[in-house]
Parts: sequence; C-alpha cells; structure tokens
Amino acid sequence: MYKRQLEYQSLKKLNTFGIDVTAKYFAEFSSINDIQEILSNSKFLNTKKLILGGGSNLLFTQNYDGLILKNNLKGIELVKQDADFYYVKSAAGEVWHEFVMHCIKHNYAGLENLSLIPGNVGASPMQNIGAYGVEIKDVFYELEAYNLADKTIRTFSKADCKFGYRESVFKHELKNKYIITSVTFKLFKTPQFNTSYGAIETELAAMGIIDKSIRAISKAVCNIRNSKLPNPAEIGNAGSFFKNPEVVRGKYEFLKIKYPTIVGYELENGNMKLAAGWLIEQTGWKGKILGDAGVHKLQALVLVNYGNAKGNEIYDLSTKVLESVKEKFGVELEREVNII
Repeated sequence: MYKRQLEYQSLKKLNTFGIDVTAKYFAEFSSINDIQEILSNSKFLNTKKLILGGGSNLLFTQNYDGLILKNNLKGIELVKQDADFYYVKSAAGEVWHEFVMHCIKHNYAGLENLSLIPGNVGASPMQNIGAYGVEIKDVFYELEAYNLADKTIRTFSKADCKFGYRESVFKHELKNKYIITSVTFKLFKTPQFNTSYGAIETELAAMGIIDKSIRAISKAVCNIRNSKLPNPAEIGNAGSFFKNPEVVRGKYEFLKIKYPTIVGYELENGNMKLAAGWLIEQTGWKGKILGDAGVHKLQALVLVNYGNAKGNEIYDLSTKVLESVKEKFGVELEREVNII
C-alpha cells in the first residue's frame, strides 16, 4: 500500500536545490498497483502531474499546483547475458550511484565514468545523463514505462527514446505522459576503458594506478567530482546547470583567434562543443553571490543555494549568466536543469 496522499507537502528536502516550496497533492508509490490506486482517485483526473525521483535535476520556482508522484520503485536484477554483455535491469527508484556501485561490484562494465552523479535510475534516460565521455545512450538497452493515459506498460527501445545531448523523448513530446518504472542496461563483460576525457588519466596516475580497472576509474571519477563539485547535502545545487553549447566550426575558429585559450571539442558532425564553464568563468561570474544564490567558486557550471534562496532568484541569476555569455561571445547557453 502506498503512503497516504498528502496535501500541501513541503518539497524542501525532496529537491537537491533545497528550495522551500509545497505540492498541492503528494503521494509516493512502490509498485504499479500503487500507481493505479493513486490515479484511480477522481480528484486527480484533470490534475497536472509531476514524477519526482531524486529531485536532482530540477528547479522549483513556485509551489506546485498539482500532484507530485514520488517514485520509490526498487530492485536490481541480471535478466540475461550473452557472450559479450550483461543485461542488468534496475527499478527506476534506485539511487543512481548505488546502482553504479552494484554493477562495479559484480564486474558489469560501462557505468564507471558515470559514478557519483546525483539522482535516481529513472531519470538517467530522461536526461541522457553523461560525464567523462560516456552517456546513457552508450549503455542503454530498453526501459519500461507506465502510460498515464491508458494505464498500460510500454517498452521503449533506444530508438524510441530519441536520445540527444541531455535530451530524450521524455523531455519533450512525452513529458509527464509516462512514469518510467525500470531501465535495462547493456553492460560489457570485457571493459572498454574510456579515460581520455577530463582529468581521469591524471587522477589515475596520482592514485598510483598502473593496471586500469572499472573500480579504479570509478574511484578516480569520484575523486575528481568531489574535488570540484559541491555536495548537495551540504550546499543546495543540481549539478551542472547549463549545457555545453554546440557551434559551427567557423564560429569556433573566429572565437579561437580572439580567445586563444577557449576550450572546445570536435563533434562527429564537424561542429564544436564549447565548455560552458570556461565561457561563464571568462564573464566573471565564477564565485559571485547574489543574496543566497550564487555561482560556485570551483565550478562555474554549478549554481548554488547558499541558504534560503528562492527558486526564481536562482533562475534570475541563471538569466544574468546567459546574457553575459551571449554579450561577450555571441554564444547562447541553454539550461540543463528542468524549470518547474
């Protein structure tokens, strides 16, 4: 049985920004039956709904005048394997990092570069989360999701999900129309080490690692993240607030002449991806504080709540950052965090 439905529930402890807002209606579910029982209540028939996982990639700018459904589905299982891969299914309510650690413990390779990313498993395909050269689409097999309209379970393939850079079908045409209930990952039996991105090689050397392993890479990634990213349990934040922008090569070459130290990476389509953190830092925002809202002193991609910032104060700060980057570089940044 799901926890009783609550009204005007505080969400402060349920979002990693620590924004103090309330939900008009709130309920938690731990099974498909729970979902069906909650939604059978006639008062929710025409009520807008938001599925909440770890609360790590959203910013509440106001109270939520609808029903928030907290996903508490649990369970991890190896569903099949072949000569090269393990197929590992996780319920959507599992904590992402704990799931990654489970896979590393059992020598299921492929997720080690995604260690210590906040949030739950169900959000990982929604955002196509990525870090250090790996994205969910690289290890994704399929997911199951509950259709809020016809109350059926649908299986989505990789193609169905329409993955893009921090994008999927669930952020656009299917937004709030499905509840992701489980995700199955296709993980390597023989590790495919990816250490060329960021400072992983440098950190492995500092750790004295000679023979690479998925455990060592995971530890290196955790060390790097802990060294430059604030812990949401200590300082409210949602990780990277902005996406790294993509520009045509001509634009990049033009900026390179004017700003020789600009950071960019070549994409498969020939365009260049710029480091949003570098762009923001050059505009002078790194470490700045406006009231209780600020840009983190070690990572300009991260906006933080130093105490009692309101969501719209964080949002207004992000707008100022966007405007500064556009004015200085002629580049438009895009928010990665979902604005509610």
